[in-house]
Amino acid sequence: MAPSRPARLLGTALAVLSVSACLISGAPASAVASHGPKPGAPGIGDPYFPQLGNGGYDVGHYGLDVSYDPASDRLDGRAAVTARANQNLSSFDLDLQQLTVTSVSVDGKPARFTRSGDEIVITPRHALRKGQEFTTTVVYGGVPEPLTGPIVFGSNYGWMKTTDGVFVACEPNAASTWFPGSDHPADKATFDIRISAPKGLKGVSNGVLTSQYDKGSRTVSTWRESRPMATYLATATIGKFDVRTGTTPGGIPIYVATDPVLANGPVDVYAVTAEATDYWSQVFGRYPFEETGAIVDDMPEAGFSLEVQSKPAYSAVRSESTIVHELAHQWFGDSVSVEQWKDIWLNEGFATYAQWLWTEHRGTRSAHDAFLAAYNGRPATAAFWQIDVADPQRDTMFADAVYTRGAMTLEMLREKIGDAAFFKLLKTWTSQHRYGNANTAQFIALAEKVSGQQLDDLFGTWLSTKGKPTLT
Repeated sequence: MAPSRPARLLGTALAVLSVSACLISGAPASAVASHGPKPGAPGIGDPYFPQLGNGGYDVGHYGLDVSYDPASDRLDGRAAVTARANQNLSSFDLDLQQLTVTSVSVDGKPARFTRSGDEIVITPRHALRKGQEFTTTVVYGGVPEPLTGPIVFGSNYGWMKTTDGVFVACEPNAASTWFPGSDHPADKATFDIRISAPKGLKGVSNGVLTSQYDKGSRTVSTWRESRPMATYLATATIGKFDVRTGTTPGGIPIYVATDPVLANGPVDVYAVTAEATDYWSQVFGRYPFEETGAIVDDMPEAGFSLEVQSKPAYSAVRSESTIVHELAHQWFGDSVSVEQWKDIWLNEGFATYAQWLWTEHRGTRSAHDAFLAAYNGRPATAAFWQIDVADPQRDTMFADAVYTRGAMTLEMLREKIGDAAFFKLLKTWTSQHRYGNANTAQFIALAEKVSGQQLDDLFGTWLSTKGKPTLT
């Protein structure tokens, strides 16, 4: 993500039989009970967002079918969530904010459900066994509302109405404002997303477009993201778009959708996207997705752009620097995702450092000089130096320090271990954790392994020590 410039029971009889069998066998009743079905946890365990994600299962695939009416701002949806139980489950949760649920079924059979805040608590007809794959289908609807607050630069985020449709950018916790799921990056899944909108509008989403056709007064677009994706990276952006497709010089398919209002912008989004995707493929390793691209939408009220998987979303204001930042996220954030939100510098510090690498590639300024400008431009008394970048806290997780001090840490690392080890480290990191999740301790351990050096002091100083470090 980048801010705009300049500006996420079993029945009683069974229980009795189970206890009786336990007493006959001589095993403790508690031992048997511990293996019986239990409710899944209502959260995945992230201290920044305790209720996000859900315990007791792992999602493998989302099948989303959404229909949107810009005139009323109403969304009607049907979500099929396929998951595998990782414990014996009597009930489980899905995250869904604000919208009304009309029915829930599990494997085609109606299931009981209740609402508890932003949680749907679902009790299937029969308990689910550990290891069992199951599909939960939720029918829901209403008027999605964007989230607000200090987290995302003070901007609204999530499902945001535009003059001709909607701009959907959900980091960190707003995916559940438009579909039910396990809304945390630690639970990644593949997606099929079908978008129905009034004829004349296009629905743009992740992955590749598998079909698009008119049906009566509607246009239906179906997208498939076959690589694992965090929920906050999913989009269903709708509006009037001019679409340009092709391949990058390196052969990667590209799809760029641009609001006609922004056709004559300050930068050629298609050209920069193609060039940067190919360049980062050389620096960071093979491009991780089937398609690259962009969604350029007239949404000035959104004070940010977002690294939507396979095609970043730009909210009116965009620049070459922003584009290369969001495309670097395809490796750092999208393919390799954070384990917990406190690890967010692994996304933003790396994407910011990529901006420095880009100016170095262009021959306009070295990463070292970009580091010095950032270092010298902030006095020792600045609040910038008081944030623990490795654990910045929820409301300041997108603070400037997470981006810039994160990038400074990487430059110090590069100068410490040398270019050969540093760029080997980046490719090893993106390969080792491809389509998975990782944390800061793992990055430090890998940096030490690749370089053969002890680096705890360097990371401690530049990430977590309060106060402006002294340059040596």
